[in-house]
Amino acid sequence: MALSRSGISWHSQLVIKPKSSELTIRRSSERGHANHGWLDSYHTFSFADYYDPAHMGFRSLRVINQDIVAPSAGFPNHPHREMEIFSYVISGTIAHKDSMGNGRELKPGQIQLMSAGTGVTHSEFNPSHTEPLHLLQIWIQPNGNRLQPSYTEWHPSADSENDPKVLVISADGRENSATIHQDVDVYLVRVPAGQSISHDLANGRGLWLQLIKGQLTTGEETLLPGDATSSETSGTFVFTATEVAEALLFDLA
Repeated sequence: MALSRSGISWHSQLVIKPKSSELTIRRSSERGHANHGWLDSYHTFSFADYYDPAHMGFRSLRVINQDIVAPSAGFPNHPHREMEIFSYVISGTIAHKDSMGNGRELKPGQIQLMSAGTGVTHSEFNPSHTEPLHLLQIWIQPNGNRLQPSYTEWHPSADSENDPKVLVISADGRENSATIHQDVDVYLVRVPAGQSISHDLANGRGLWLQLIKGQLTTGEETLLPGDATSSETSGTFVFTATEVAEALLFDLA
C-alpha cells in the first residue's frame, strides 16, 4: 500500500469510492442571504446577521461568502486579525488596498490571499462604473496566533490554465501555489462537459467542494451552482461535469 498526503492507493486497479451516504450536501437555496443594495451576499456558514448553529464552518474553513458587488461600490477600509482570508474573482475586477502597502487589481480566475495575523486593515472595491463584481470571499482559521501579516496572489500559468484541477493554495507553496498558514490544500477545478476529475482524501482529513458554475455529479448526487458537498470519509471522490463546471475543492486537516 502507498500512503501519501493526498490520498491512498492500492496500485492502479483498486479505487476506494465513498458511498453517497457518506457525502453531505449543502444546497445553495439553504444558505444565508443578505441584500444590502450595493452588496448581494450568500453565506454558506454563519456570518454577520445570519446565524445557524448547524453551519458554523467545516474544520478550519470558517467563511464562504458568494458576493456580488455593484459597480463603483465596495467594502470600505476595515480591520481583520487572526484569520487567513482569500478572494477568488469569478467575474469583474476587484481593487484591493491594505495597510501593508499593497494596491492591486485582480481579474477572473485570480486569487488574493491575505494573512491578517496580528492585524491589518484593507478595502475591496469594484472599480468598474458599469459591470458588477462577482467573487467568493473565504476565511480559514490559521494554525497559530500572532502571525506576521502578509499578502500574496495566485495567477494561472500558461502550462496549467487548461488543467482541470490545479493546486492554488497550500501550506508549503508547492506547485507554485500561494502559501497559507494552515494544513489545507485548495484546488481550482474547471471541468469540461462530459469529463471527470478525482480526488484522493487521506485518512483523518476532510473534503469540501464548492461549485461556482455549471453542474457536477458525484455518486447519485447532482450539484448546481452555489451547492457544496463535504465528506470526512477517506477514499477517492469522482466528480463528473454534465455542463462545463468551475469549483473550489478544499482538502483540510
